[in-house]
Amino acid sequence: MNENLQLAKKAIQAYLKNGEIFDPQVKFKSLNSQKAGCFVSIHLKGSNELRGCIGTILPTCKNLAYEIINNAISACRDPRFLPISKEEIANLDISVDILSAPEPIDSEKLLDTKKYGVIVKSADGRTGLLLPDLEGVDDVGYQLEISRQKAGILPNEKVSLFRFQVHRYKEN
Repeated sequence: MNENLQLAKKAIQAYLKNGEIFDPQVKFKSLNSQKAGCFVSIHLKGSNELRGCIGTILPTCKNLAYEIINNAISACRDPRFLPISKEEIANLDISVDILSAPEPIDSEKLLDTKKYGVIVKSADGRTGLLLPDLEGVDDVGYQLEISRQKAGILPNEKVSLFRFQVHRYKEN
């Protein structure tokens, strides 16, 4: 199993079982020298029902290890859902997306839902993001619509567009 995914799982287990923040200093040394935004997504095994997904567009922590830990714990408390309980641990599928730096684009024609995630940003700073290669999102227009909705940006409001790629790590 990839170390990004291992770290997210250990962070979730430590938090749900004991309320502890996992310390990555020894086992995950290679992540201590990297910085990147990342998202941690938690789904229920079998049904693939989303239970939490939290992330950062740009790095906010001292290194990638802490970025993954913070987002993994936050995904357990995603405000859109009931908090995840320790009884659910065995029934969770976890994925970690490590984001490339966002690049500004001039046209939605430069997007591809399978290859690029999208960020929309309004003039007043409202920002919506959608990861790439999501089930049911096969059209750039729909990708942009969801991103706008997440930020509360109306369809006729002008936005700046950014795209990014991810390295996705998931179980199986």
